[in-house]
Amino acid sequence: MSADSSTGGQPHLYTLDQIFRFGYDRLYASDHVGAARAFRVAVTTDPRNGEAWSALAEAGGAEEPASHVAACFQHAVILDPGNWTWRLMLADALRQCGEIDAAYALFRALAADRSDSAPARLGLARCLGALGRPEEALEEYREAVALRPSDSESVLALAEALTASGDALAAVELLQPLSRQFEEAASVHHALGRCWLALREPVKALAALRHARDIAEGDEAAAIDRLIAALEAGEGADLSAAYVRALFDRYADRFDQDLVGKLGYAAPDLLRSAVDRLMPAAAGLRILDLGCGTGLAGVSFRSLAAHLAGVDLSPRMVEKARQRALYDDLTVGDVVEAMERTAGGWDLLVAADVLVYLGDLVPVFAAAARALPVGGRFAATVERLPAGPETQATESFVLGATRRYAHAESYVRETAEAAGFTVRLMEPCTPRREKGVPVPGLLFVVERGR
Repeated sequence: MSADSSTGGQPHLYTLDQIFRFGYDRLYASDHVGAARAFRVAVTTDPRNGEAWSALAEAGGAEEPASHVAACFQHAVILDPGNWTWRLMLADALRQCGEIDAAYALFRALAADRSDSAPARLGLARCLGALGRPEEALEEYREAVALRPSDSESVLALAEALTASGDALAAVELLQPLSRQFEEAASVHHALGRCWLALREPVKALAALRHARDIAEGDEAAAIDRLIAALEAGEGADLSAAYVRALFDRYADRFDQDLVGKLGYAAPDLLRSAVDRLMPAAAGLRILDLGCGTGLAGVSFRSLAAHLAGVDLSPRMVEKARQRALYDDLTVGDVVEAMERTAGGWDLLVAADVLVYLGDLVPVFAAAARALPVGGRFAATVERLPAGPETQATESFVLGATRRYAHAESYVRETAEAAGFTVRLMEPCTPRREKGVPVPGLLFVVERGR
């Protein structure tokens, strides 16, 4: 064989075997440009050769746009519709160039043909996610990982989907064994760090991200550096909705038994007693139970309500509350957003042992003021930040070792008053026990002023 310098060293090859041999040699040497030149000669020599089109698509994957790769695989599949691998590659190329509906239809057919194919289930999951069907996507991601548990691509995709769904805790549990298996895989440690960050565990996030930075390259290394810089500047120490939702979703089945039986949970009854003292003739109220959990506060307040609604971040907790058949309306969501949806729509807001998962109470009181009419009331418990030499005088709230916030009484009072509330009742209480020891709490009932 001789070389033609006008084509950058592309040899004049006279048989398809020679063309393929040269092209694959270039491809395996990571010379995608040289490989693509060879395979272009192949498709010119024999345009009805499916392997030539498939090889050209594979060679162009690193250099050419996804639409070019998809077009080449399309040619290959038209020439040999029974080639399952080419159909799989075509489906993924279609997904990458944004033709999600076409990719989804093909991945679904591929998964129907071979339900034990992890790549087909992974592709199907990605399409479902892009089509706005996250719950179905999660199921397919789980199938892909079950079929190939050591495949880092599938595990990383499932972890990302779990985190996006609010279950970063499950994502961490999935990634930790993988991080031990792939010590030198920057992408795995990077993902683990992001999951810890979603759970507002900055120390653990930093450990994973620093390890990832040591082995990462290029754009990924730069992205990791930015995250590390933000964490070292003190960002990310707060609790997140992802953490709270993951915690209570996993706790839903044993919540009532543990909370009432083991922890002596009394917050709902304490709040009902306080409301009865201040409003002895109350009845027919519009009540919103913030962070309703399994509905324990609903049990306490149902008799006061003409309309009782509940909201909680945890879907499984809400389902448990629904089984009590106490609530007129139940939603999954953020408590602040729930209050902001209906201006002046509630007579009483109840938050039993919920504000312990929120440090800054300014948005809470502001939303409560909008949700209540003049004279409407907000009753809640918090854990009380004790005064003492170990507590800084300027501290308003502190995140404790139990991942719950304790709030200073002065902070609660001042924040409520700044939002336009009058404090009608504020007193110490014991909302629950922790390891047999009463937890110092604070109960308040505030009224919206004019």
